Amino acid sequence: MAGFLSKFYRLYRTGATNDAVLCNCYVQRRLLSSHTDRINGHDSILPVLIVGAGPVGLVLSILLTKLGVKCAVVEKSRDFSRHPQAHFINNRSMEVFRKLDGLADEILRYQPPVDLWRKFIYCTSLTGPILGSVDHMQPQDFDRIVSPVSVAHFSQYKLMRLLIKQLQDIGFQIRSDGSISCDDRKLTEGEILLGHECTSINATENNVTVTVSSEREGKYVTKDFQCKFLVGTDGAGSTVRKLTGIGLRGEQDLQKLISVHFTSHNLGQYLINERPGMLFFIFNTEAIGVLVAHDLKQGEFVLQVPFYPPQQKFEDFSSRMCEELILKLVGKELSDINVLDIKPWVMHAEVADEFLAGNNRIILAGDAAHRFPPAGGFGMNTGIQDAHNLAWKLASVLKGIAQPSILFTYETERRQIATFNTALSVENFKAAMAVPAALGLDPSIANSVHRTINDTFGSILPSNLQRAILDGIFSIGRLQLSDSLLNENNPLGSSRLSKLRQIFEEGKSLQLQFPAEDLGFRYSKGALISDGDSLSSPPETPTGRRRDYVPSSDPGSKLPHMNIQLLSKVMSEDALSTLDLVSVDNVEFVLIIAPINESYQLAQAAFKVAEEFKVPLKVCVMWQDEITDGIGSSEKALSPWKNYIDVIKAECPETSVSWWDLCRMTDRGAILVRPDEHIAWRAKSEIKNDPFLELRRVFSAILRFEPSCTLS
Repeated sequence: MAGFLSKFYRLYRTGATNDAVLCNCYVQRRLLSSHTDRINGHDSILPVLIVGAGPVGLVLSILLTKLGVKCAVVEKSRDFSRHPQAHFINNRSMEVFRKLDGLADEILRYQPPVDLWRKFIYCTSLTGPILGSVDHMQPQDFDRIVSPVSVAHFSQYKLMRLLIKQLQDIGFQIRSDGSISCDDRKLTEGEILLGHECTSINATENNVTVTVSSEREGKYVTKDFQCKFLVGTDGAGSTVRKLTGIGLRGEQDLQKLISVHFTSHNLGQYLINERPGMLFFIFNTEAIGVLVAHDLKQGEFVLQVPFYPPQQKFEDFSSRMCEELILKLVGKELSDINVLDIKPWVMHAEVADEFLAGNNRIILAGDAAHRFPPAGGFGMNTGIQDAHNLAWKLASVLKGIAQPSILFTYETERRQIATFNTALSVENFKAAMAVPAALGLDPSIANSVHRTINDTFGSILPSNLQRAILDGIFSIGRLQLSDSLLNENNPLGSSRLSKLRQIFEEGKSLQLQFPAEDLGFRYSKGALISDGDSLSSPPETPTGRRRDYVPSSDPGSKLPHMNIQLLSKVMSEDALSTLDLVSVDNVEFVLIIAPINESYQLAQAAFKVAEEFKVPLKVCVMWQDEITDGIGSSEKALSPWKNYIDVIKAECPETSVSWWDLCRMTDRGAILVRPDEHIAWRAKSEIKNDPFLELRRVFSAILRFEPSCTLS
């Protein structure tokens, strides 16, 4: 499929053009375009420098490179992280990955079988009674009706390996701190420098100077690099964010945890045979924790346990102590536990006050811009979609297609989504806490007890005595989980178990999938033209409850997926998604129309306007029924323009809805799609105004050119 898509994208490039008289603003843009070509070529100033080599930074590097923008990456760590960290890849991220040289296919091929991770299991131990389980996969998650690809369970470090391989395949070189002299060479495109920490940033009107520090032969050396734009993808503790003075808004310190990365093939095999799942919530009188099964076949796990400093110290969590804790939660002996890594971390729910700084040349993305609870897997996925939104806008500015002010729309659009996802992840986190609360272990009470000890005894009693008091109180609390209390014969235990069943039956526990938000998020304003219909619906309130995704053609929404075929190859078994109409290798807009005279005239006008704006445009003619002379009809109607494609809906027994019905439009309408597959503008029915003037208005607004700069 990846090879077929690659050939498909190469088939359609900008065709015939006509001369156009340009006003001053277009002449200026032409000069800017010439200048940026030099920047992308032999100029010493790098177009884009990315700080942070996590998934978001690497995805952005790939997207920019595919769009013809040269970039490089610096990373303060000396090696890529091997801690599993994020592991759930939602539908929208997989749609992005699907177009990165078959990355989604690789992920689906290498991930564990779905039946091994589709459930969350709640139990008293991994070998003890099951309190409840939730299957998070539904039949529609596999039918690929609303998306051409499904979700995935794939550890972050494994994803990183695939991203690094893609970057190396397109010419990137990875250099460690010992293989580069910061004294005598410049940073060039296509490099990932490990062991290089950003220490200062100075932004001017035209560029950014970044000072990086690295250790070489026992000494620290510094070097200044210059770039046109700096993107901080350096995680929740972002140095870029701190250096620019951007604050965070939201809830801090929701919970402190210890993360224990370990392997046990024996445990993995046991769970495969007895109770396969992704997350195991374990509550017993000796310990409480959440076990993340990253790969049962490989026996790879991460255990998350609450952490209460200063009474508890990170140093107390030795490998031996963690092994003992694991055994308490497992409920049986394991001879092959291998603790690989132990890390403390703090759960926050915050969004940066700004995503842009330094004359809009410093940009935040991913965890640097927003920090979520892990509930629902929003962190990495939101960051990947930040990169997808940002890449085409940076490329548009650097290529002279759009005004620099289009970058404001990155903050406008993505901060809206980050704020919503923060609230949603907090709601989902609260749903997760409902289960222990039903068992008599309300986490808010535990936090209150911890604060009380800090406030009353913190400056009076020795730390070891404080620790003993805390442990004693928590031990008493865990007695709520004893077999003598938590059973159907005990009135209190029976009531709690009944409440627990109700939580699971009503779907009020921790959720894994959010199709309505993963696929259905919509930008309400930004690089788009809103219409009356899309503005009429009130803002949604996050509920934390799973709801179905309903495809929409509202401006700001993702283009709906439908399987289509080239009209010229209707007998072929090769099927495309409507998402494949949008190129990943070019800053290209797509206009979707029906094969009727008025729409062909609209397409003619669109080609002329696109030529004025020097922006690539492709027209897709969506046929309802197979017409033998369809290709000839479009060729005649759109001449002399060549960058068009005739398609028809592929046969699909699961659904008979037409494209225009799916979009809730008539076939006399039209849809303009941005390079990130979001809808920039639509006409639900025929345009009554001059189509040329209407589309000039549309492109002026999207690309941020003042109306006064258009032709009169």
